[in-house]
Amino acid sequence: MPLLSSIARKRKLEYFRPHIPQDAQILEIGCADGWVARSLKASGYTKYVGIDLAPTSGAGIAGDIRDWRKLGLPAASFDVIIAFEVIEHVPCVQDCYDLLRPGGLLMLTSPVPSMDWLCRALELVGLNQRRTSPHSNLTDFSTIPLFKSVARKNPLGIAQWGVFRKPIA
Repeated sequence: MPLLSSIARKRKLEYFRPHIPQDAQILEIGCADGWVARSLKASGYTKYVGIDLAPTSGAGIAGDIRDWRKLGLPAASFDVIIAFEVIEHVPCVQDCYDLLRPGGLLMLTSPVPSMDWLCRALELVGLNQRRTSPHSNLTDFSTIPLFKSVARKNPLGIAQWGVFRKPIA
């Protein structure tokens, strides 16, 4: 694993974990190799479901999050949705909104749109993870619809991390 990716994983969990209630029903979108699941399980979280396009060691569900109804995921059934490095690939904010309970949290990471060129350069020299598909949905977190921003951070000025709450009413 590239050095920056390894450091970023640790920092992400340190940033996001305090926002996750211990008894939360958690959905992770784009769970890949299951590193978030392993970390959460080691920290005592037990209500976790992972979804990824391909059947992976971390995915309990193989499929596209936009097909959540066909995949048997009930609406308003999760307290927390984690989507690290997903939103730049697929527009899924409405799907996350539909899957979260009122007051639920959406946790996102993504490149800052204007700095994606630098992320690409870091990939090319092996310092950052390779993208799995084009960044065709780069999104500035200040414009995330439907949700209220709870916390945002811009690590190194090239990434954006955000916690967003679904309104209760």
